[in-house]
Amino acid sequence: MPVKNAKELFVMLLSDARQNTERSAKVYQEISQAAQDQDIKEALESRAWISEKDLSAIDRCFELISEQPVKLSGHLQEVFVEDFRKELAEIQNPIAKHLFVLAKANHLIHLRIAEYTALVAAADVTGHYAVGVLLESCLADKLAFVERTRRLIRNFVAAKIAAKAAGA
Repeated sequence: MPVKNAKELFVMLLSDARQNTERSAKVYQEISQAAQDQDIKEALESRAWISEKDLSAIDRCFELISEQPVKLSGHLQEVFVEDFRKELAEIQNPIAKHLFVLAKANHLIHLRIAEYTALVAAADVTGHYAVGVLLESCLADKLAFVERTRRLIRNFVAAKIAAKAAGA
C-alpha cells in the first residue's frame, strides 16, 4: 500500500495495530495454555480478554476517522508464535518454562507498547485527539500489564530462591 500522507500512514499503522491486537489475543491464549503456574495462566488469560477490549477501542477509532482497516501481512506476529512454539518445546525444566513463558509475554507486550506510542503520536499529528484518547487508554493497559508481568517474574524467582534456601 503506497502511503502519500500522514493520514494514510495513520490508517496503515492503525490497521496494523488492529491485526496485531486480534492476533495478540490468540497468542496470549496459546501462551497461557503453556503456563503451568495458575497465577501466570490467569494473568495471560486476562491479557487476552483485555486485547479483545482494545480491539473494540481500535474499531471505534476507525469509526471516528471514517476509515476502514486495510489488510497487511502481519508476518512478524506469525514468526513470533512459530519461534515460541519451537523454543518452548525444547525447554525441559518446568522453572525454565515458567520464566520463558513470562519472558515471551513481556517481549510481545513491549512490541505493543512501541506500536501504541507511535499511534498516539500519529493521532495527534493528524488532529484526531479523540482517537488519541482511545489509543492512550489501550497503551495504559499495556503499561499496566508489563508492570504486572515484571512483578510475576520477581515473585516467581523470589519464591524459587526461598524454596531452594529452605531446602538447603
